[in-house]
Amino acid sequence: MNISTLNFLKKLDQNNNREWFNAHKKLFTVASEDVTSFVEELIREIARFDKETGKADPKKSLFRIYRDTRFSHNKDPYKINFGANIGSKNAGYYLHIQPNQSFLAGGIYMLENDKLKALRKEISNNAGAFQKIVEEEGFCGYFGGLSEEGKLKRVPAGFEKEDPMAEYLKLKRFVAVRPVADKELLEKDAPKKFAEVYRSLKPLKDFLNAPFL
Repeated sequence: MNISTLNFLKKLDQNNNREWFNAHKKLFTVASEDVTSFVEELIREIARFDKETGKADPKKSLFRIYRDTRFSHNKDPYKINFGANIGSKNAGYYLHIQPNQSFLAGGIYMLENDKLKALRKEISNNAGAFQKIVEEEGFCGYFGGLSEEGKLKRVPAGFEKEDPMAEYLKLKRFVAVRPVADKELLEKDAPKKFAEVYRSLKPLKDFLNAPFL
């Protein structure tokens, strides 16, 4: 990835308005093409261990930079990051590019109530398999475990308080996150290194997708 892409995002953060963006549209185009090429190479590397995800379209994986401000107090018209959702519409891999705030992630961030309940049942019924995945040395080495963002204080209705997986059942999002420094993004072999991080996530991705196949 080129440092000019990060520089564009820094400038956009300082000038988040349509006048500046339209006057510097070429900078956005160059940055967008750079990110698309990066994601394309990343997908090729992921395809080595995850053939299904390897079929993903790099352009379709990228989120639009335009913000939906209709229901937000923040009326800035543009996101100050590039994001790519690579893989399944349920559990997949995610790449977030933002100066000093980039990260790699994977799993399921938001689920409808019925799907969330189905996934919790899958975890409760297959406790050993799930625990092995989230406690695996490689996975923990990269991510340290699952994010506890939005975690419930009590075990959700329909599940026993004494369930061995109670702490996991309290989760509303099943996501793992690894911060990435700017210098890591700029390394020539970054896609290959990032793919290795995602490799450790594949067992979790497959488990989370199982109830919805």
